[in-house]
Amino acid sequence: MEEIRFVCGSGGLGGGKVLAKALDEAMAMKPHFIACDAGTTDSGPFSLGSGRTNYPREAVKRDLEIILAAAKRAGIPVLIGSSGTAGIDAQVDWVVDIANEIATEHQFKVKTTAIHSEQSPAYLKGLYRDSRIKPLDPAPPIDEALFDRTAHVVGMMGVEPLQKALAGGAELVVAGRCSDSALFAAMPIMKGFPEGLAWHAGKVMECGTQVCESAGRGVIYAKLTKDELLIRPYGEGLRCTPQSVAAHSFYENGDPYIHYESSGALDLTDSTYEAVDEFTVRIRNSGFRHADTYTVKLEGAELVGYQTVIVGGIRDPYFIRNYDTWIEDVRKKIVTSAKEILKLEPSDFRLDFHAYGRNAVMGALETETSMPREIGLVLNVTASTQALATKLAEISRQPLLHTPIPEWSGSITSIAFLHNPVPLERGAVYRFCLNHVAIPRTQEEMFRMRSLEIG
Repeated sequence: MEEIRFVCGSGGLGGGKVLAKALDEAMAMKPHFIACDAGTTDSGPFSLGSGRTNYPREAVKRDLEIILAAAKRAGIPVLIGSSGTAGIDAQVDWVVDIANEIATEHQFKVKTTAIHSEQSPAYLKGLYRDSRIKPLDPAPPIDEALFDRTAHVVGMMGVEPLQKALAGGAELVVAGRCSDSALFAAMPIMKGFPEGLAWHAGKVMECGTQVCESAGRGVIYAKLTKDELLIRPYGEGLRCTPQSVAAHSFYENGDPYIHYESSGALDLTDSTYEAVDEFTVRIRNSGFRHADTYTVKLEGAELVGYQTVIVGGIRDPYFIRNYDTWIEDVRKKIVTSAKEILKLEPSDFRLDFHAYGRNAVMGALETETSMPREIGLVLNVTASTQALATKLAEISRQPLLHTPIPEWSGSITSIAFLHNPVPLERGAVYRFCLNHVAIPRTQEEMFRMRSLEIG
């Protein structure tokens, strides 16, 4: 096999970026497989903790239907990774169910392998006792009790489980939490192509058209040989340039040149980027260093509590000028009322004020210090139950409305609330509780496979 060709159907399955026309153009190049990333932790821990997905079922079905039908016509496999956003077992099953519905409607059969990546508390505690869970930097302190209170923990698979599924003849691989790049590197490495270029292909393709000079709707096509990787988009107004591809190679990583995976590290130190034509970029000299120890990154989310939100706007220049002292007075009044009315100590709840228009995004790093014309104020109240969070928000309303400042006397109103009723119940709130790697006893033990025929 002198070359292997493949397509990224979407940088986020369900995001609506898949275009049937663009995919058809790429399919004319006779690719050997299509892959799609379907999840992320970029959006926070909620999907991992709650099990809810970032995209509605209809959106995922729309994208997957275009991709699966095209692959079936061509007789090539499809790989989906981080299924359902976080890749927990229930989300993998959810995507399999959607695929089954598509196959049934199109009246074709698809040999499918589901790869589950969720980890049980008992298994994780066993690894922990054997000193097989190691912290990354930074990492929160952990103990055995953590694994019992986490909502879900997943392990991020590399190429090995994907390769096993492909070797078993899977036409559709629906994987749990997965290295984005592994989806594209798995088959090329199986076929003997250079690991550095294979992993680099995954790095620049996994976000779909974001590797282009200007992102848009379409697909990304790649051709990999023993010496080089060619990458180009299909879709109106899309093109790759050496700058856009190099930039995408470097992002989302602490070290722009070294990208760690379960089995080693992609090394971009000597990589070169060259324009082939107006749309296509050639990559050469990417390397891969094998790790001494095989590791699997763990991602876990635990319930913090429940949250109720208040949103309002402040436009009075006197209040804006006195914001720091005023908001501290508001906080003190809420804390006092919580103690007197609800019999709560400050440690029983949390108040977070976000002043948009006044350092809410950058905080202490903000360099623009001029006084804004208005502030959008958001108060997040977090407590152990939804009812308690809402009660705290309700007693926060009056201090926000009527806490005075030195320049004013008499009755005052400081804020215009956006909603009525003022408190908005946000629901359960989660946080990431692991930034660790596991050292499994075998490369296969953390990932369970289930084979089935859908349609």
